[in-house]
Formats: sequence, structure tokens, C-alpha cells
Amino acid sequence: MTPLGARTMAQYNRWMNERLYEFCGSLSDGERKRDVGAFFKSIHGTLNHLLLGDKVWLGRFLGEPFTVTSLAQELHSDFAQLRAERSTTDARIIDWAGSLTPASLAGELSYTSVINPRVHRYPLWFAVSHFFNHQTHHRGQLTTLLSQFEVDPGITDLIYLPEFQSGTGSE
Repeated sequence: MTPLGARTMAQYNRWMNERLYEFCGSLSDGERKRDVGAFFKSIHGTLNHLLLGDKVWLGRFLGEPFTVTSLAQELHSDFAQLRAERSTTDARIIDWAGSLTPASLAGELSYTSVINPRVHRYPLWFAVSHFFNHQTHHRGQLTTLLSQFEVDPGITDLIYLPEFQSGTGSE
């Protein structure tokens, strides 16, 4: 992971979250919260886990721990509140990614895991790669859940990030 790669992934994260929240907003609250057998039970549970995971990881990266009791802990039951917090968190991710340098990415991240409470140490570049991969993994689950409600989220590939379609994505 490079600083440019992290900034690009942060932009992709925001773009996809905005799009998927738009699609999810077309469903009723009952549909979003219906247990459909997904790992986090529902669309709402998956959206919630994505936000929770991002806040936990961002807290680690910034040295501002975000404490949770479980990876399924509900942060907001109200969709509008969840969406607003998603937007705020995405802006913080973009700011943080913009601050990364080759030197910082060559450093180490040390943290205590939520699911395995012992100290873990990784090269920061590797932890940042995991952070963005985790988001993509769960958004993939989300697109499957949306398809169960006959909602087609369209193209979700990184290569279609709008900044790169307009020719302004390269530095």
C-alpha cells in the first residue's frame, strides 16, 4: 500500500458507500432489518458492521481507540443516523488517508483486537491494506443482499471510480 493507493481506496470507499446507502434507502426499514441469514443477519446489520469496523480501525490508526463490545454491536438503529455517521466517518477516512506518507506506512501498528484480546503488531501498510479489503469484502455481501430485494447496485468495480473515468485520477 502506498499513500496514493490509500487515498484512492478512501475515495472508492466513500463513492461506494454513498451509492449503496442510496440503494438501501429505497428499501423500507423492515426490509433493511429483515434477517435474511447473512453473517450480520440483515442489510442494516451489514451496514452497521461496516461502519463499526471502520471506526475501530480508524481509531487504531489515529491513536483514538473506539471501544465496542462486539463486532455486531448496533451503533444506530435509525437509518438516517447510520447514514450520517457513515458520511462523517468517510470524510475522516479521506483526511487520514491524505496524511499518510511512505515513512508512516513503513511504520508499525500495534493494537489489541476486539475478537482476540491480545496485542497484535503489523506493518502499517499491511493493516491499511486489510482495512480497505475488509470494506470491499462486506460491501460485496451487501450487493448480494440488495439483489435479494431485486435492487441492482450496478457496477461496483474500483476501475470505475469516477475520478479515473474523467481522467483526473492520476497524479
